[in-house]
Amino acid sequence: MKKLLSVALALLMVLGLTAIAKPVSADGEITLDVIICQYGPNTQEWEAENPGIKLNLDVVSWNDVYTEVDTRIANNNAPDILNIDVFANYANEGLLMPVKDYCPEDLFNDFFPQFIAQSVIDDTVWAVPDLASARALFYNVDMFNEVGIEVPTTWAELEDACQAIIDYYGGEVYPWGIDMTTDEGQAAFAYYTWGNGGGFVDADGNWAVNSAENAEGINFALNLIKKGYTNPNPATQTRYDLQDMFAAGKMAMVIAPNQLPTYVADKGGNINMATAGIPANEGKTGSSVGVMDRVMAFKDESAPDQAARNEAIGKFLKFFYDPENYVGWVSMEGFLPAVNSAVEALVASDPSFAAWLDVLGTCQFYPAAKAEWDQVKQGVIAAEQAALIGGDIQAELDALQASLVH
Repeated sequence: MKKLLSVALALLMVLGLTAIAKPVSADGEITLDVIICQYGPNTQEWEAENPGIKLNLDVVSWNDVYTEVDTRIANNNAPDILNIDVFANYANEGLLMPVKDYCPEDLFNDFFPQFIAQSVIDDTVWAVPDLASARALFYNVDMFNEVGIEVPTTWAELEDACQAIIDYYGGEVYPWGIDMTTDEGQAAFAYYTWGNGGGFVDADGNWAVNSAENAEGINFALNLIKKGYTNPNPATQTRYDLQDMFAAGKMAMVIAPNQLPTYVADKGGNINMATAGIPANEGKTGSSVGVMDRVMAFKDESAPDQAARNEAIGKFLKFFYDPENYVGWVSMEGFLPAVNSAVEALVASDPSFAAWLDVLGTCQFYPAAKAEWDQVKQGVIAAEQAALIGGDIQAELDALQASLVH
């Protein structure tokens, strides 16, 4: 485990590189300068595995990395490789290399397609995911066994399960959790609209917040609240409140990120929990909200051997995503892998992880690269909260859509 950690740290450090014009040395060695956030330097294993490639490491706080990278770009000192959450501004400024120029094809095909699609501009992939975080349905296994019910996969089954839990426990347990607060109301919008074939945008990427599917999905959630199947105050109780209820055995089901087991343990909870996909309307497919950071490679026109430089970056990526190295880091940091091969390796060591394979395969992402995203995020939350006190969700969403179309 110690070696895995040191290798993981080494690899992470290479994920944010500052590339000064670096000539190839007389012995053919290529130097890659590195910026990494919040990890200490240790590169011996990686360099030993990759003779001819030298790593220069520079550790930078996540709080400072954006300013640091922008300053270096302004000083003509742009990264070779960068690990960060954003990419569009760098791609639009012509600073990045297309992923196809350096990423080996077999590795590229190993990434989850839904994750790759989040880094595409003008039909070109500009970055690859380095890790994932996702949401899934967590349920209290002991409660389900006591009540004698199966995990719901459809909205109709969800309502039946909620009623059975109410019948068995009375008011002692909330069957289902909903967060429509200003903290994460956009996530609730995603769960119930994606689960009904709707969403923030249409198939062409245009805003479509007021679709009939969206209104129907949010009305379903509102009806769960009206029927007493949820926590009493979805407008003010955040997902952390819901997770606290779940940890205390006061909630049977909650949609939460993959770090929930650690959260529950830290709260002193002792819940026999399992994960499943998020229920959807009949005939529809449930979707998880996906979150990821990215790895991207910057151009360096001054490099004397572009092919050798690209090959070196590709060799690094191959080593980084090799399950023997990557799985250790992902596991220790509480993230989910961005490549299929790592999921397979994790399942081999922990069969309970298999449920996350389905979750990762159905991930969708907020359209955060669109300029109006912040307005939409706040707008759908406001629409939900208005509906909670009697407003018409279709009218609220119509008004939001009208504000987006000029």
